[in-house]
Amino acid sequence: MSKVKRTYSSRSRLSHPSSSPSSSPPSTTKRKRFGEGAENEPPTKKRTTTKTPSSGTLAKSKQSGLRQLHFSIETSVLRACTICGLSYTRGAPDDESLHRAHCSRVQRGMEWGREEEREAEKAGVNEIQAAAKLKNGKKGRIICFKANVGGRIGSKLAILLETINLALSSPPLSNEILQSSKVYLYLIPSLTNAHREKIVGCVIAQRISTAMIVAAPSETLLERDFNQATDRDSTPSSPTHRLVAVDTTSGLFCHPQALPTPLGIPRLFVPSVHRRQGIASRLLSAAAATFIHGCPLDPLNGDVAFTQPTEGGHAVMQNWGRGGVRIYEE
Repeated sequence: MSKVKRTYSSRSRLSHPSSSPSSSPPSTTKRKRFGEGAENEPPTKKRTTTKTPSSGTLAKSKQSGLRQLHFSIETSVLRACTICGLSYTRGAPDDESLHRAHCSRVQRGMEWGREEEREAEKAGVNEIQAAAKLKNGKKGRIICFKANVGGRIGSKLAILLETINLALSSPPLSNEILQSSKVYLYLIPSLTNAHREKIVGCVIAQRISTAMIVAAPSETLLERDFNQATDRDSTPSSPTHRLVAVDTTSGLFCHPQALPTPLGIPRLFVPSVHRRQGIASRLLSAAAATFIHGCPLDPLNGDVAFTQPTEGGHAVMQNWGRGGVRIYEE
């Protein structure tokens, strides 16, 4: 009898729990190959480390940039330059800029060169005196031209007058005065350039009509005594006994009566390094001799007058005019 062998159906057994329905399906993403998608990804940044300064270092840097300011109420901010004599406010940008420009022109001085000589004949420049000798032995020349001249000479004259007005603390001359005036310049050869000359003196001569006689020192003392007596008595004084005060500091008084006078000197200037050489006297003598053609003027006869002079101008007026120079209002 043959044995019957039982056979079972070939079912696959569950080998591991991962194939159960409750488990998540296997990932279908594939691993990217090297280089794929690199162009769309931003480059990786390296981390940089910075050192922060310590609090002690910051404190030291702040302390090194600090400055202590002090207010000096007793010290004046007004300065007077010993070179050019200009008074300016120290610390004010406009004043300091003006002082630098003015002092530079005064130190260098103004020159008369070939450019001016080319226009001399056209501008009507006349040589009044050649080989004019100074006290120190140097020789120069005196030229003259109208004050309302134009061109390059007119531009140089405008800068020269601006320098003179600043040095004398005087207002600028009006166009009416310039039209009736002449300019007298004293020129000496330049030490640095043989083709140029230095302007070492300037006189502006103006045609005027009347001026006042300067009171004598004895009359000035009587005027002061009269003023003191009038102040004590408090009574009005007679106009005929009063003098016109021009400069009380220097004691300059004038008689109020206006007398005919043909020549006025509104500006007179000589740089400080060229003073005491007789430049101002030579310029004034040249102006008195040639201002009116064919009619020389004499200061002793009262033919010349000054405007309100400075201390130096008052001394020149007394020495050159010997008491005959008058005073007129500009």
